[in-house]
Amino acid sequence: MVIYFCIMAYEIKLIEHKGEKRIELRFKFDPKLANEVRTFSGAKWSYTRKSWHVPDTPENRVKLKLDLQEMSTQISLSEPIVKDAIVEKEIGITEPLDIDLPTIKPIVLSADIIAKQAKYKYWLQAKRYSPNTIKTYTQALESFLRFTAGKPLMDITNEDIIVYNNEYILKKKLSVSYQNQVINAIKLFFKKIENTNIETEKIERPKRPKTLPNVLSKEEVKEILTAQENLKHRVMLSLIYSCGLRRGELLKLKPGDIDSKRNLIIIRQGKGAKDRIVPLSVKIIEMLREYYKYYKPTIWLFEGQKKGESYSEKSIESVLKQALAKTKINKPVSLHWLRHSYATHLLEAGTDLRYIQEILGHKSSRTTEIYTHVSTKSLQNIKSPFDDL
Repeated sequence: MVIYFCIMAYEIKLIEHKGEKRIELRFKFDPKLANEVRTFSGAKWSYTRKSWHVPDTPENRVKLKLDLQEMSTQISLSEPIVKDAIVEKEIGITEPLDIDLPTIKPIVLSADIIAKQAKYKYWLQAKRYSPNTIKTYTQALESFLRFTAGKPLMDITNEDIIVYNNEYILKKKLSVSYQNQVINAIKLFFKKIENTNIETEKIERPKRPKTLPNVLSKEEVKEILTAQENLKHRVMLSLIYSCGLRRGELLKLKPGDIDSKRNLIIIRQGKGAKDRIVPLSVKIIEMLREYYKYYKPTIWLFEGQKKGESYSEKSIESVLKQALAKTKINKPVSLHWLRHSYATHLLEAGTDLRYIQEILGHKSSRTTEIYTHVSTKSLQNIKSPFDDL
């Protein structure tokens, strides 16, 4: 676990850089502070991290008045007037603290709560929840438990959840989606792991905004796909659109999942741990053959720079950004827009909604029905009475 401390423009953090334990120092540019950091033994500036870092040695800790073993610290680089402090875990959950400065003492969860958290994660793993869901739920639960820190689990009630929603989620302007994730995490925890005064069936969910999926025209899709000159990049983007794949589904594909004789692709353990079959176009099969001859993937269909290593999620996002930069499209296009566009174009071509549901891997038909609201085929046939005026 990495704990770091952030005071206004100053931040001290334990990191591991190139296999070496370092203390990272971040602050808004100040010549006096920069000169003071240079006096540290082994101080270096990182162009990639955009920060200073020094060796994590007892001498440097003493110089910084830093005692991370007791999880407290004092900032000695300057004496700014400070009103707020934040203590943040590596997983990204932050909590505002009401403390006296310059000494910062983070909220420390009790050993009992930490044990219950571990039991909760163990239960999620046993139930075969996906790694992403486990990570999301454990982080969301920790956010709530830190908010109510100091209160015994048995004394937590539904009222605490309401206060948390208002005083933390709404004040920080966090999304409805995140709020739902927290509720899911809380309900599972207090229903399966800990018996308390919380009535899980009475926990209210936020009202979801009704938004439409973002859809590109066929011309825009073509412009994006042809903008990439790199064969691998072009095939990856084309496959996402031509099969309506999620990003994670694309990166989990293996060469054996392509059935070129039956013009099918097998999506294994997609969202909801479900397998499904998706039709492949003849054009994409030809592209895949060309790609396979050139790159000769071993384990994964799309591998990174090292053989046998799956292509990363960030890299595929960069591929899309590079393609967009070469087009005249001024929209915040994401990879999921290609999936939405695929579904909408199928619907406009007359494909039955039930088949689209199966191809996309939607659990409920109501999820697929949203594409009827963005399809323009029927709308274009409606004649406005304004034309007759």
